[in-house]
Amino acid sequence: MRNDISERRAETGESQADLAAAVGVTRQTINAIERERYDPSLELAFDLAAHFGCRIEDLFDPADEDR
Repeated sequence: MRNDISERRAETGESQADLAAAVGVTRQTINAIERERYDPSLELAFDLAAHFGCRIEDLFDPADEDR
């Protein structure tokens, strides 16, 4: 699933480790989400959206998935 977490992280100056600590996951999880190799749970998606002060739909775009 396409996302813009890496861009938002860059805007805030956070590292993957900083973001991971803020939402309670590992840096590897953030890396996998940013590389579109892992789709977060709904709970994690809400946590990420809350962290960045936006809606889940603003972070993730499922329209690009092969269906």
